[in-house]
Amino acid sequence: MEKKSEIKNQNIEKKLIEKELEESYLDYAMSVIVSRALPDARDGLKPVQRRILYSMHEDGLRSSARFKKSATVVGGTMARFHPHGDSSIYEALVRMAQDFSMGAPLVEGQGNFGSLDDPPGAQRYTEARLSKIGEEMLKDIEKRTVDFIPNYDGTKKEPVVLPSPFPNLLVNGSLGIAVGTATNIPTHNLGEVIETAKYLIDNPKAETEKIISLMPGPDFPTGGEIVKTEMKKIYEQGSGKITIRGKADIQDKPSKIIITELPFQVSKSSLIEKIIHLIQEEKIKGIKNIRDESDREGLRISIELKEGIAPQRILNLLYHYTDLSKDFYYNLVALEGGIQPKVFSIKELFFSWINHRKEVIKRRTEFDLTQAKERAHILEGLSLALKHIDEVIKTIKQSKNREQARDNLIKKFKFSIQQAEAILEMKLSSLAHLEREKIENELKEKRELIKKLSFILANPKEILKIIKEELNDIKKRFSFPRKTNIKITSEKEFKEEDAILEEETIIALTSSQYIKRVSPLQFRIQKRGGKGISGIALKNEDSVSQFLSASTKDNLLFFTNKGKIFKIKAYEIPQTNRTSRGKLIHNFLNLEPKEKIKEILPLSKSQNPRFLTLITRKGLVKKTDISQFENIRKTGIRAIKLSPDDELVAGLFSSGEDEIILASAKGYCLRFKEKDLRAIGRQASGVVGLRLGKNDYLTDGAVIKKEEKNGKLLVITQRGYAKQTPIKQYRLQKRGGKGISASKITPKTGLLVSLKMLPKDKSEIFLITENGQVLRTKIDSVKIYNRVSQGLRLINLGEEDIIKEISFL
Repeated sequence: MEKKSEIKNQNIEKKLIEKELEESYLDYAMSVIVSRALPDARDGLKPVQRRILYSMHEDGLRSSARFKKSATVVGGTMARFHPHGDSSIYEALVRMAQDFSMGAPLVEGQGNFGSLDDPPGAQRYTEARLSKIGEEMLKDIEKRTVDFIPNYDGTKKEPVVLPSPFPNLLVNGSLGIAVGTATNIPTHNLGEVIETAKYLIDNPKAETEKIISLMPGPDFPTGGEIVKTEMKKIYEQGSGKITIRGKADIQDKPSKIIITELPFQVSKSSLIEKIIHLIQEEKIKGIKNIRDESDREGLRISIELKEGIAPQRILNLLYHYTDLSKDFYYNLVALEGGIQPKVFSIKELFFSWINHRKEVIKRRTEFDLTQAKERAHILEGLSLALKHIDEVIKTIKQSKNREQARDNLIKKFKFSIQQAEAILEMKLSSLAHLEREKIENELKEKRELIKKLSFILANPKEILKIIKEELNDIKKRFSFPRKTNIKITSEKEFKEEDAILEEETIIALTSSQYIKRVSPLQFRIQKRGGKGISGIALKNEDSVSQFLSASTKDNLLFFTNKGKIFKIKAYEIPQTNRTSRGKLIHNFLNLEPKEKIKEILPLSKSQNPRFLTLITRKGLVKKTDISQFENIRKTGIRAIKLSPDDELVAGLFSSGEDEIILASAKGYCLRFKEKDLRAIGRQASGVVGLRLGKNDYLTDGAVIKKEEKNGKLLVITQRGYAKQTPIKQYRLQKRGGKGISASKITPKTGLLVSLKMLPKDKSEIFLITENGQVLRTKIDSVKIYNRVSQGLRLINLGEEDIIKEISFL
């Protein structure tokens, strides 16, 4: 027992466990990389794909043959070449047959080979054969164009690589995860790939920009739109990102979004589930219904929207939250020479295929040349024999047997063994004149073919010419129009608001904090003295608080009774009809329980002001540098310190070189230079602007720019009296004074509500009353009066109603 143990121990090799683990792991990693996960750069196939195609080729399953059960294909491949289980083989077979996975499917399937949502049927129910282009992948393989190696059990030979007459790796793409490396190559358009290959054959030093012009990006079988690319980086470095979106159209009446194409490898059912989930979480509001209307003609998802919802905004949210917009990361990793994993540039990938194809053409030409020479040699013997046919027949007749006849022919006429054998096999019909002529013609053809093939082998440029000719043939027979539209190729980041139509809109807010956005087109123009039309639905004791016009892409600054400021885009407020109540402001702003909006100020990109001046009811003014309001948090930031009995009444944007005019309810106004007001921080409360009389309060203010000093002011009172007055009638004073009369205030006119600069680029005025009546009229309908007059009635109001806000359009 001790001796046996000693013998066993002698066969044990001692190794450090770290070294053994390292070697074993590397062996495993290389096995996965080379034998399973990564494609060969030359034919673009993984081993399992190559074995399936070659097995089908061996079994005669060409494009013109009858379909055979997929189980037969899987079984034959597994038995002869790929002993790794039937499921992986069938999965690879299915993918090569799916027109939504491959740019040019190499297998033609019959039966249920799956869809964007559903898995394929079992292999016992489906049938397959090589597609026409799949058949091309194996063309000339019998001419020793590629190397063969023993299969897993040494009973058969299998090809190391397929001839591949087109760059299959780029046309059909590849996805694989190995150990420590991965590949992710999308599909490209066959015609574009071929044109690029042809150009690189003639121009091997081509610039990346030229390659991009020929092959601008991937062409996914599911279509879609590429909206962002890094193609220069991808083509030069082998990695990078593109952004692809599904194709969606917007329909009116009823308002719908129709999705007809999805990004590559996005499941339709998963997308619909995600949208429903977002609706339930209230991340997307305004979707009324979703229906899957897909049929045999193609994909169609119908998203019906609620009335007044901006379709572009919903579409942008879908792009943002779902896989309707998806990033695809290129990783051009493949096996160089079938052995070494490498990150390729696009030119290296093309030249790997071109060099492979050059070798295939060379080996095929050598094979054809050998065959032609052998046949020509036989034909030369037959031709010589026919010229001396009588002596040949006599020699054969005098011989005892076939072997002696062969030897006698060789000895007498100097024939080779092959020629002598061919002569002995020659039929008597060959003695006919036409048959003799046929042999001479064939010999002539073979000699010309030998000359041609020898010329090809002696001139590498001829091989390149043949590659281009065969590419042209493939393009002519199999090319297809581009499916994926490249919408933009700039590196600019796409923002949500980019798809929002910039247009004028009306914002209305009630005292109970309901807000809405309305198109100005819903209000018809009326003459001065009209009653107006209903502009907002009010319930109980609710009244209008704010009413203003803005652009859909303007920032809206919301000032609260607690002195805080919030900011959102105008388009984020849902558009609705003029008679609706709107949505509670808390749906858009993170307000505290008793916090209310007191002022809304639109700010467009074109304004670019330097200061923001705030005006309070108790006559205070405060100027702050606008830069302090650039980064407004979702919870808002402090804009001004207010006493408990004070509130904001207006906000003004200025340049630092302007003038400011303030107006009170009892008709007093004060015009002073902006320089009289120094800039202070957000936390401060401000200084006295207009010294108020008893029971008086500030109601409005305006900025007078340098170029507007010859302009006019619009003054409006509670009961709808309005006038235009030249600014020159309001003299400059020092800040903090009592001011001068801006209008004649009587019980008939009511208190002063608004004092605004008349804008040169606006032609209409909107007035809204406390009860929600809106009058839209021309500014020209307001007459010019002097500073102390009351003006004329602009709107006919009910007894209990008063003017609340005005705006220009």
